[in-house]
Amino acid sequence: MITAFGVTALTFMMAMYALEHRGPRFIVAFALGCALSSAYGFLSGSWPFGAVEAVWCSIAIRRFLVARKSSAQSRDD
Repeated sequence: MITAFGVTALTFMMAMYALEHRGPRFIVAFALGCALSSAYGFLSGSWPFGAVEAVWCSIAIRRFLVARKSSAQSRDD
């Protein structure tokens, strides 16, 4: 069961990564995928993978905030 969760989480994460250029909502979806992948890493006992995915999640959240701010500024101009 945990393997199915991991495959689903990683597939979702990679799909959202491929679609990031379409807008901030895909970046935040990628962050969610990273969080799910991190959970899988910790649940499966692979804490280094879980830790790296947690870092990627925080990076994606930061990128989302920057992209959202940039998108809002371009609409105001």
